[in-house]
Amino acid sequence: MIDIRLIRETPEAVRENLKRRNDPALLKLLDNAIKLDAKRRELIKETEALKQKKNEITREIAAKKNKALLQEAGKIAAEIKKKDEELAATDEKTRAALMSIPNVLHDSVPRGKDDSENVVVRNEGSVKFNFAPKNHADIATALGLLDEERAAKVAGAGFYYLKGKLALLDMALQRYALDALVKRGFTPVQPPLMMRRKPYEGVVSLADFENVMYRIDGDDLYMIATSEHPMAAMRMDEIINEKELPIKLAGVSPCFRREIGAHGKYTRGIFRVHNFNKVEQFVFCTPEDSWKVHEELQKNSEEILRNLGIAFRTVNVCTGDIGSIAAKKYDIEFLMADGQYREIGSNSNCTDYQARRLGIRYREKEGAAVKGFVHTLNNTALATSRAMVAILEQFQQSDGSVRIPKALQAYCGFDIINYAK
Repeated sequence: MIDIRLIRETPEAVRENLKRRNDPALLKLLDNAIKLDAKRRELIKETEALKQKKNEITREIAAKKNKALLQEAGKIAAEIKKKDEELAATDEKTRAALMSIPNVLHDSVPRGKDDSENVVVRNEGSVKFNFAPKNHADIATALGLLDEERAAKVAGAGFYYLKGKLALLDMALQRYALDALVKRGFTPVQPPLMMRRKPYEGVVSLADFENVMYRIDGDDLYMIATSEHPMAAMRMDEIINEKELPIKLAGVSPCFRREIGAHGKYTRGIFRVHNFNKVEQFVFCTPEDSWKVHEELQKNSEEILRNLGIAFRTVNVCTGDIGSIAAKKYDIEFLMADGQYREIGSNSNCTDYQARRLGIRYREKEGAAVKGFVHTLNNTALATSRAMVAILEQFQQSDGSVRIPKALQAYCGFDIINYAK
């Protein structure tokens, strides 16, 4: 949620920042928030004046026992109640308006209308074949390790059975990524796989995100779309002592998402599916450290892929593709067998946007005054489904087998996939 003081003190700067997103509707949301905030402050002033007047009359009544004053006090009390109710309703509308305004973009976010205008920051590695490469779905199906047809029979499109060495590869990737992060001071976390609506609204804009989430009928619960969400919410309404920061967490969990077949998106095999496993970096830190941490998280995820030997590129996500929560976002895209780069992970600095919604603040020490809201950052260390796609396609051999990256061989217990078992 955006800081209301920014809107009060520098409304034109906020307006110019929103213009970079190329969405005129956002400017109307800003105007609405400004009007509601002005109304809210006026109501507070009026209510305080009425309460002061009532206190003065109450003192007079005590001294003079005047019946007329008693009637006036009753009228003022009724007016105060009415104002309080109006203020409560305006508070709710103001908060909703502020939550609908996206985060303030960092100056380094490039302008652009969609993902075609994301800016490539660097390229890592290349892939060359002396044969016609196959896509991962054909490779895994031929090896007897992926069964989409039977999964569709059981659960519908977008689900899959992993078998044999591919199932072991999934588990190996999770442990490989976790070990890499533990060496960097991250604490492994297995979060709840469901969340209530209130904390979820603190993490994401449900108006934008609810259509991709699974909701549990009859319960106030949603299946998590990523472990970032329950890790962010775990400190909801808390004040953190500064010496605890940064808090570095490595979430490992299944992730559940309804939307898969978006127009123009790659949908073959296990690239875009309804559930997958992921290891996620998540950090709570001070505002002073968040941009340094953002680059550190990016370095971590790139190093994990580099050590696996996966060819990838990093892009700075443009204003038309960034979404509402992040102030800046990097995507990592890996090279697929069809010659196209597609996303394997993302890295977002959400500054204080999530923490403000969730009420997560920090102070110097126990008993000290609150200094402000923490900053939150999240980064995909490794989404195993897409990492498996990368390995199957980039490490495929002319005979249909697939080499296992050296860094993974000790975790897998094998160095090649060439038959189902």
